[in-house]
Amino acid sequence: MRRRLARALARPLVLAAAASAISMASAAPAAADSVVIGGFPVDASESPWTVALSSRDRFGGTRAGQFCGGVAVGRSTVLTAAHCMDREVLGGPPERVRDLKVIAGRTDLLSDRDGREIAVRAAWVNPAYDGVSNFGDFAVLSLAERLPADSLIDMAAGGDPAYGVGGVATVYGWGDTSGAGEYPGRLRAARVRVLPDALCEKAYPGGTDGTYDARSMLCAGETEGGRDACQGDSGGPLVAQGRLIGLVSWGIGCGRAGSPGVYMRVSDIMRTLGWTRV
Repeated sequence: MRRRLARALARPLVLAAAASAISMASAAPAAADSVVIGGFPVDASESPWTVALSSRDRFGGTRAGQFCGGVAVGRSTVLTAAHCMDREVLGGPPERVRDLKVIAGRTDLLSDRDGREIAVRAAWVNPAYDGVSNFGDFAVLSLAERLPADSLIDMAAGGDPAYGVGGVATVYGWGDTSGAGEYPGRLRAARVRVLPDALCEKAYPGGTDGTYDARSMLCAGETEGGRDACQGDSGGPLVAQGRLIGLVSWGIGCGRAGSPGVYMRVSDIMRTLGWTRV
């Protein structure tokens, strides 16, 4: 996410910071016992729709070049955060990144034995994305090869009970596990709660820290802080009741009380794209 960083690596987690942070994180493996903030390890088979975005040319090979997350919603369609495709992150437009790939079905990024690495054939970035307010922070990647039908997740449309305030949701990713630049090799997950919009409206009323928009964004975390997504998780899935409800987008810090994580609301993405299903 971009943590104001836009959680590409900083929660925008913010992108300029994200690129340098990712490069530094790639220099050495994270500690083997690192824990996503307040999270736990999971196997890729438990969330086969969670994918890693990769460019070894840009971010090095230690963790397979991972810099953001994504979620498979169609056989050749992946959703991610718009800020993950930012020129400051990639060093240029996505079509110029020769080795931009999606890694699917791989639990441990320190190993290349499992899963598949699939080239990104095209990237569509929401033209309404605003890096100041963080509005419209989503992009659609088209893959050069098709994914198995059983590796996709259903999206929750507007009015779905999965968006209910107080409900438990799970966020997945390979991002920072401490807020201090510790990046695990293995996929992790954290359970968070869907929080009232009023809480995020108060935390992010506008200005340089971003603006919370309840129509297109979703607030999740813990009011007292603790469990949260962090840098490197941007674009990854927030799942409730077996359906995709959010994409990791932005926030202030990681796991801080009073600064919950902000996710792009999937029902609004569907509305914007005119999708009923992919």
